Formats: sequence, structure tokens, C-alpha cells
Amino acid sequence: MSDESWKTAYRSFYYEHAPIPEELVLDPAKTALLVIDIQNAYLTESADSAERTRWAPFMTRMQQQVIPNTRRLIDRCRESKIDVIFARIACQLSDGRDRSLSQRKPGFNNLLLPKDEWASQIIDALAPHPDEIVVLKTTDSALTGTSLRLTLHNMGIQHVICAGIFTDQCVSSTVRSLADESFDVIVCHDACAAATNALHEHELRSINWIYCQVASTDETLGFIRSFSS
Repeated sequence: MSDESWKTAYRSFYYEHAPIPEELVLDPAKTALLVIDIQNAYLTESADSAERTRWAPFMTRMQQQVIPNTRRLIDRCRESKIDVIFARIACQLSDGRDRSLSQRKPGFNNLLLPKDEWASQIIDALAPHPDEIVVLKTTDSALTGTSLRLTLHNMGIQHVICAGIFTDQCVSSTVRSLADESFDVIVCHDACAAATNALHEHELRSINWIYCQVASTDETLGFIRSFSS
């Protein structure tokens, strides 16, 4: 992970020479935090020892960095009256026939997560409040096939802070969709994770500057403080 500030870190080939931007400021009235897919299914260790070993770095990153930083973002946003929104993979039908093709392909993505089952719920450590929006999706992007796009526009949201998993899948897909709808997006790199750090780092460089601004949790909290102070 880069130790540089958001102004210089995660620059791809395309943006090596892009001008240094001014400071970012987030207006709480026009900002939302979107927490993506931090669900029980992904934080449950496999019964297979080889798979547990394979996924151990991801689990460590989640417990030591992603979940604590996402918790900090949620707490600060609630304190600042910034809307906190959650997205989770959850099918309406128990047999999963309503899932998109990307959620039904053989392999890792072929998870059957009916909406009322424990596996599809947001983890307890980040549990939504009763009056917070939870988007159910059967696609990678939280905007595709849901009402989130319209909801954000109705709420007057212009800036979306993103945290969650997986950086190279649902986070990236959501960020690209938000950018295409002209939302200003910030991705907190230390509140996201991919299956491996290499996948995580590569995707951040792919989406930074064109689809979002990649920043740390501390930096993002500073963008909020700078407006409210």
C-alpha cells in the first residue's frame, strides 16, 4: 500500500501527469456513505483447512483494518448527519432464480444468499440502524437493477464515500456506475479489500482519478472535518 497522500497515490499510467487537485471538501447535506457487501457469508471461515489458509490474509485485513475503519466512517458520518447506506447481495427468491448471470456463474460468485438468511446479512459490528437504507442487489453494482440511483438523486446527494468488498468486483462495479451517473466518489482504500492485496492495489489504480478519488480513511474524515469546522 502506498504511503503517499491521496493527491499522488494510486496514479495509473493515464494520470501520472495529472495536475495536483485542490483540497477536497465534503458537504454533509450532499454526501452519503455507501458500505458494500460486508456480509456474514464473506467473514465465515471455510471448513476446509487449505481454503482457510488461502483466505487468511483477507480475513486478517478485514478484522484488523477494513471493519475497524468502516466502523470509524459510519460513526463519523452518523455524527455529522451524513446518510449511511448499505448494499448487500441478497436474492428475493429462495432458489436464487432472480440472480444476475454474474451471481450465478460456477465458482466463487455462485453464492446463494436468500434475503432473510443469516449469511446475507450485514455483519453485527456494522449493523444498519433501523432508519438507514439497505439496498438488496443481485448484481455486482449497487446501482444496476436497484433504485439506489434514483434514491441518491432524490436525497440531493452529490458525493458518495465507498467502503466494502470486494475492491475488484462489487466495489469497482458500483464506483464505475456512480461515476457514470455523475456522482463524485471517494473510495477509502483502507476500508476496502479484495481477495488478495495485489488485486486490491491493481484495481485502485484502475479506478482512481477517472471514476473516483482514492483516499485513506483518515484523509476522508478530514474532508468532512474541514467542512464542519
